[in-house]
Amino acid sequence: MNISTLNRLATTVVISAALAAISFPSHAQPQANAANQQATEAKQNKQDKQDEKDNKKAHQQQQRLSQQQQQERIRQEQESLAQYRKKIALQEAIAQRNAQLLQQQKRLAHYRFQQAYYERMRQQQAQFQYDRYDFNSDPFYYTAPSYRYRRGGRYYETNRYGADILRQALNYGYQEGFQAGRADRQDNWRFDYRQSFAYQDGNYGYDGRYVRQDDYNHYFREGFQRGYEDGYYDRRQYGRNINGSDSLLGAVLSAILNLETLQ
Repeated sequence: MNISTLNRLATTVVISAALAAISFPSHAQPQANAANQQATEAKQNKQDKQDEKDNKKAHQQQQRLSQQQQQERIRQEQESLAQYRKKIALQEAIAQRNAQLLQQQKRLAHYRFQQAYYERMRQQQAQFQYDRYDFNSDPFYYTAPSYRYRRGGRYYETNRYGADILRQALNYGYQEGFQAGRADRQDNWRFDYRQSFAYQDGNYGYDGRYVRQDDYNHYFREGFQRGYEDGYYDRRQYGRNINGSDSLLGAVLSAILNLETLQ
């Protein structure tokens, strides 16, 4: 091999190495940019979450009621609670009359359902005798309204604690209604949810706090009607059963309650 050939080979090697050096950054650069972008996005997401948390905390602080407003709300609730306990005591006579009627009609399945319902109500009332509730430490009484709902052509306001009780009323109503409807089907009785004592009572799960009794009764009965239909026709159109517990479908519950967020 002569000197000229060696020189050409050496030149080729140098050029190839130079091209490799140039091409390597061209592949590495997009990877570096992608990594930097991911890091920037992660940092921004973290900051956004912190900002959201700070804003929520500030909003909650702004929405806290004054001490005077809190005490007025507690006073009103205590008056309503006393009236509720007097009214609920009158339900015993109604339950007894209904039980006698069910026996006369030979509706044994519904009779057993009503007796079980009333026993749960009785246990609920027994708890009131030992209730020494600390109203001042309950956040419901110092948290301003954050939702509104429409019933009977009027708007009512509540906070998230009251909203939870309204959802509870709907789900408890659905549970009891499903059992009542299934009982009437077993008794070969006509479709008639309004005559059920549980529907008329509408108080199961309610302890007299957070929402008005008539509001709780209304939404309990809304859930009861749909539960009764599902139980009577042996279907799951309005609700579902998870681990042995009946509840309304989320979309159905939201449509009935139709809570609007206050600005």
